[in-house]
Amino acid sequence: MDAEMEDAGAQAKIEWDGGGGGADAVLGLAGGGPPVSLCYHQAFGSHDDIVLLEAADDLLPDLLQGRVTVRGRPEEEAVLCTPSATYSMKFVGTSNSMFLIPPGEPSAKCLRPDSTNGDANVVAATIKLAPGSIELVRTAPRLDKLRSLLRERPYILDEDLGNDFEHMKGLYTWQNLCKLIQASDGELLDGLNTLSAVEIDGFWRTVDANSVNTILDMILHNSVLHDWPLNAMPENDVLSVMESDGFTHKIVTHCLNRFGTKVEQEARSFWSLDEKRVCLQFAQRALGAGKMKLANFMDKWERSIPSGMHADLQMLEGEVLCEKLGAETWVHAFSVADLPLAPADRFAALFRERPKWEWKDLQPYIRDLRLPGVSSEGLLIKYTRRTQPSAEAEPIFTAR
Repeated sequence: MDAEMEDAGAQAKIEWDGGGGGADAVLGLAGGGPPVSLCYHQAFGSHDDIVLLEAADDLLPDLLQGRVTVRGRPEEEAVLCTPSATYSMKFVGTSNSMFLIPPGEPSAKCLRPDSTNGDANVVAATIKLAPGSIELVRTAPRLDKLRSLLRERPYILDEDLGNDFEHMKGLYTWQNLCKLIQASDGELLDGLNTLSAVEIDGFWRTVDANSVNTILDMILHNSVLHDWPLNAMPENDVLSVMESDGFTHKIVTHCLNRFGTKVEQEARSFWSLDEKRVCLQFAQRALGAGKMKLANFMDKWERSIPSGMHADLQMLEGEVLCEKLGAETWVHAFSVADLPLAPADRFAALFRERPKWEWKDLQPYIRDLRLPGVSSEGLLIKYTRRTQPSAEAEPIFTAR
């Protein structure tokens, strides 16, 4: 066999004609088939142009049907995406030789190189030698970049994009985002919905905060003028009135969906505004000027919300932080929506804000973290230290 391999190595550039494989004969060994000798095919050559992929059974349908893509910029670590999941790709080398034997008929029987009794045996030919394989591990979609891209050019009421290419900077179509964001299509769409993005003229965009406030104020103003109940606002009437005020159906519908729920009743569509979402929007406005005394904030907030709605601090979990400064309690905006999505970066940002966290304050800022195969408790163990002076005391978390 050594002589055969040396001869094959000298002819590495000979093109393989598709014959002289024998993979079926090798597979037969598992069933107790006759022994098979192995030799290098005369076309055996460089093996750096092929990579093996190790995939679980549940991934095979997507792989075989061509429903996977590899995503990532040249400077990024590549990920493999199915329609609904993202997998990190890590090359794992092996100390054992993995010979690639193509399908096809094995070579004619010949004397085994190590045979001394003249026994004949089938010879299978290998054309490649694989140094390892790519391991796929389910991972969280990398959506931090999506948030930064959408913030480049939020939609502003009455804007004029024009037709000049220069005016398209900072705008991204679905195809653009698929190329730039390392996430499956399903996860990317979920990320867009979480960020309250809307497709406008073919571009996915968030809506500027001031524009959102303007539209919400007009909806609430018209609800008073036209006596629309906030839990049953007739869609056609709302859209018609708002259009006469100069707002497009697309943006009004987007804001209605952002602050309410659509309900079908007797072949008509109505919108019910969500008290928590509407009150949160007014709380964010009240805190726009910065840190405030809690009493002053509550007074300003309660006076700003629509009649019939009630302000409650529990609505602001994950949006504001309270702290004691002397005898006074102060409050300031600190939104989970502005924090990184990667667990390591999220915890680093939290401990920059506060070196110590009580569980009731920390929990709203980490409950959205999703890392396949790792529980919330696992994340706490990995990134925090927990101390609890007594069984009755609130546990305290610090950076690990």
